[in-house]
Amino acid sequence: MPHAARARRPLARLAAGAAAAVLLLAGCSGLDPAPDDDPTGSGDPTSGDGSGETSPALEETGTSAAQGLAADPAEDPAYAEYYEQSIDWGPCEDVEGEDVECGTITVPLAWDAPDSGDIEIAVGRVAASGDRIGSLVTNPGGPGGSGVDFLESVPLMVSADVSASYDLVSFDPRGVTRSAGIECLSDEETDEYRSATAEAGSAEEDQLAEEWSARLAEACEANSGDVLPYLDTYSAARDMDVLRAALGEDDLDYLGYSYGTYLGSSYAELHPGRVGRFVLDGALDPSITMNEFSAGQAEGFERATEAFLADCLEQGQGCPFKGSEEEAKQQLISFFAAVDAQPLDSGDPQRPLTGALARSAVLAVLYEDGLWELGRQALTDAMNGDGAQLLYVADLSAERNADGSYSTNAAYAITAVNCLDHPGIDDEQWLEQEADRLAEEFPTFGPMLGGDGCADWPVEPVREPAPIAAEGAGPIVVIGTTGDPATPYEWAESLAEQLDDAVLLTFDGNGHTAYGRSGGCIEEQVDAYLLEGTVPEDGLTC
Repeated sequence: MPHAARARRPLARLAAGAAAAVLLLAGCSGLDPAPDDDPTGSGDPTSGDGSGETSPALEETGTSAAQGLAADPAEDPAYAEYYEQSIDWGPCEDVEGEDVECGTITVPLAWDAPDSGDIEIAVGRVAASGDRIGSLVTNPGGPGGSGVDFLESVPLMVSADVSASYDLVSFDPRGVTRSAGIECLSDEETDEYRSATAEAGSAEEDQLAEEWSARLAEACEANSGDVLPYLDTYSAARDMDVLRAALGEDDLDYLGYSYGTYLGSSYAELHPGRVGRFVLDGALDPSITMNEFSAGQAEGFERATEAFLADCLEQGQGCPFKGSEEEAKQQLISFFAAVDAQPLDSGDPQRPLTGALARSAVLAVLYEDGLWELGRQALTDAMNGDGAQLLYVADLSAERNADGSYSTNAAYAITAVNCLDHPGIDDEQWLEQEADRLAEEFPTFGPMLGGDGCADWPVEPVREPAPIAAEGAGPIVVIGTTGDPATPYEWAESLAEQLDDAVLLTFDGNGHTAYGRSGGCIEEQVDAYLLEGTVPEDGLTC
């Protein structure tokens, strides 16, 4: 049975899921700040609504099968067969990068019951091109991003010296694509799900959201119900320790982006003694609720919208908006509303550009300021009646292929993991008020980010929001970008404060994450840390 309702608008998707796709879309180139005492960026941290009042209670949570183990699995004979594995590297069947090798490791489905069944985790490697010093494990974010696919791009994001010195390694976390990837809707149903649109704030929108929430949950449970309870981040972090052992490494060196920072900090909490050189870029704050997560992203994307529109107006010719920045925002909101009412021709009569698809495309563009020119062009076309380019961007960010298939299951893995990791407020009246607040304060995307997508999810959450200290693990490098829409800068500040031994690097710029796209300064600091162990100066801003 589904647990208690968690949102008025369950159709909303947390935007971090597009991170990996947008990094690929960007070609791998290369906020009025919230109060200092508010790491969530969403008002008073005890209320989520800025009122200063104490929040209603969170929904009840269960316990992760991977969290409270009696002993360290690496030293427990019950797990010896997992920790004694090696990886048989060979050609990849479905990865384009010619230098990528593939293999698998086996892990327990339920970490607290290693004799109850196993799953295979798909792993990939790009071998060091020079004098190897170790393995650098990476995660592209999501949750739901395929690490194996990500390896096609990682060598373009790190320096030549890092590629020469490290085997670059990644994996599809449990439930993702090749690693017992969950199956939910068909490709045709996924198209319908992504395009589903009704007038913002209407009763029809609420009904549509409820219908799709139930339909998605039922499909995921019917097709993958046996694995859904075990896809939480603590379990994935335990898997990552098996990967470390299979690589022959005593310590784990790690580069995590976006959700990958949550996976990395969770690993550091579980295995502080085996943390090597850790870089967490575009940090998630483990102490916030699902509702604070949604609110932080609603605010972050509103700020990013304002920055995009200001830049567009400065460009002059080629910008489809006119007047002041506020007038430009209203023109964008009016465009979305018009497409809600009347989808645009996209060149494919079976797939017109709906309001939901138009918003998804603009969200994708906001991830990377290098995409802003594309965004201006696509919006100009769309505001002149041609939705083809916005549909192309929306499909690319969703990893939809030209033949209508989807390359990964990221659209569903993000929900499966987030619903386990992040409980929300269990008070329908509060949720109604919060959804209305986000829609009013952040009118561009607040209405679509006002829910958490878990209203009908068949598995209860297994983790309560809590700070992570990872005592004994440091030093850990945390990176935040001041104009990051998906993981607001305040979350990086908060994580760096929570960790027992961490330094914070700040990229003063727009877009999601910094390493590999900051223009040099962040890259120099991170490379010196990864290659030489030189810990950056805490508080350095580039």
